[in-house]
Amino acid sequence: MQIEEKDYNKAFDWRIWAKLWKFIKPFRGLLFTALIFNIFCAMVDIALPLFQQYAINHFIGEMTTEGMPGFALTYLAAIIFQMASVMVFCRCAMVIEMRMSKDMKKACFDHLQELSFSYYNTTPVGYILARVMSDTGRISGLIAWNFLDMFWALFYVIGIFAVMARLNLKLALFVMLVVPALVFLTFFFQKRILAWNRQVRKHNSRITGAYNEGIMGAQTSKTLVIEKKNAEQFHTITQEMRIAGIKASRMNGIYISLVVLCSAVATAIILRQGGMMVEENVILIGTLSAFTTYAVNMFEPIQNVARNLSELMSAQANTERVMGLLDEEAQIQDRPDVIEKYGTAFDQKRENWEPIKGDIVFEDVTFHYPDGNENILEHFNLHVPAGTTVAIVGETGAGKSTLVNLACRFFEPTEGRILIDGVDYRERSQAWLHSSIGYVLQSPHLFTGTIMENIRYGRLEATDEEVIRAAKTVSADKVASKLEKGWKTDVGEGGDSMSTGEKQLISFARAVLADPAIFVLDEATSSIDTETEQLIQNAISYLLKDRTSFIIAHRLSTIRQADIILVVKAGKIIEQGSHRELMEKRGYYYNLYTQQFREEMMEGFTGAKKTEA
Repeated sequence: MQIEEKDYNKAFDWRIWAKLWKFIKPFRGLLFTALIFNIFCAMVDIALPLFQQYAINHFIGEMTTEGMPGFALTYLAAIIFQMASVMVFCRCAMVIEMRMSKDMKKACFDHLQELSFSYYNTTPVGYILARVMSDTGRISGLIAWNFLDMFWALFYVIGIFAVMARLNLKLALFVMLVVPALVFLTFFFQKRILAWNRQVRKHNSRITGAYNEGIMGAQTSKTLVIEKKNAEQFHTITQEMRIAGIKASRMNGIYISLVVLCSAVATAIILRQGGMMVEENVILIGTLSAFTTYAVNMFEPIQNVARNLSELMSAQANTERVMGLLDEEAQIQDRPDVIEKYGTAFDQKRENWEPIKGDIVFEDVTFHYPDGNENILEHFNLHVPAGTTVAIVGETGAGKSTLVNLACRFFEPTEGRILIDGVDYRERSQAWLHSSIGYVLQSPHLFTGTIMENIRYGRLEATDEEVIRAAKTVSADKVASKLEKGWKTDVGEGGDSMSTGEKQLISFARAVLADPAIFVLDEATSSIDTETEQLIQNAISYLLKDRTSFIIAHRLSTIRQADIILVVKAGKIIEQGSHRELMEKRGYYYNLYTQQFREEMMEGFTGAKKTEA
């Protein structure tokens, strides 16, 4: 089951929320300040009906204005104090929301950098974006506003119960008869509201993924004329979210409506019983007025608590998903003693890093992918001396990348070990190895920024002169020279404004600047024009010199000079040797090579005939 289909169906659990403490802890001072001023607001709210009681009993009941100025000034002071408290609370809450959201997004992003490649093979981009952008924002807003607001409501409810009991215990007890009904309603509805909101979050992730796929694949959709099909699929997903959202809102609406009904019942009881007490001179009319105000106002914070509990319930799905992302363990991890010596990708201890020569040994390696049971390699042995070029060939989907992924430690052997310069690479850090690997893909990824900035990723401390020198080495300067802004030309998102060949030349320049001991080339000469291919072949010749290299090749004519050729079929290495050795065997490689040679000859012949015509 893919991770995007994972269901979060736990009941409300404070332990899940406790995991947020590491993000809340830096703001505990602000939270405490906001809480204190929230309590100040509640104290004023509790006191205001007492002003009302005094005004009715004293000024109206006794038909006098004596003490009116002092009363007015005290009332005004209370209102100003409440305004100031609200301002302080709001400022604290906004700071908490923004900073906590930033910290959570950063934690998610940093953790994503540490996860293994296998995570990205099974996890859609939309799933990740929904957690990093949407879920973190909702959680931080909930903590900053809803959570604190619930404390205000609880303090207010407790406070007015105390005041009502002080004014008239019997009348207060009548109001308290409604509270058990509210508790029952909360427990009855919380599980249902939570379940439907989890469905809403799940469908929202699918919508985000569909948006991402639609935007990234817009060109393909237009060329295949499948806009209508895409729209229908998107309509289906949004319709499912609409249904789940309506059911969640309906459940929440019933819940809040029943709370309002309880409030109306309690108010009716107060008016009936309190009115009889006024007639019997048990209480004054001002006290009944204050009591009625308390009874009406008391259910507003109870509704507030109910609403915030509902938000808390629904947001548990967000918290589960974000914490699930942060709890996701990388399949490839360095041991604690290795981290202690060599550091991590974020805290590198380069002073302890041994230089890499590039001697690689596969020693009795057996491997199967984490989500599979069939062995791809079984008791495989191979020695790649430093400076050796290894070509890996085979049909599309044969499993050519497996060996490279193992050598680069993107995956680790199930059994056996891989030695780099005579040492099991698990004895060294991933950052140590990856910093010495240059990897050029068939369609390289460029980061948003200029050509010079993208080349400088090879070595961040490089000067402009060093960047330009590296680019000239592989003719990447030709890309910049024909553009109006030259080296300052923006490559676009993912390098979209560049052709495949231009992106490859820039990535080669990046590799030259990094000066890696190990170089990996993944079918980098496919689908490009002849002139650019010649430039790339020159760049390849430069980069392969004196470096341990792995070439994943589709066109066999480009790897005849490789020291070792590995032939892969159905995920297994079936032949290995030099080009001459494999041709003499007249096996699978021989058949592949001769078939490709005939096809290329036919293409060349056809092209020549068209030129003559």
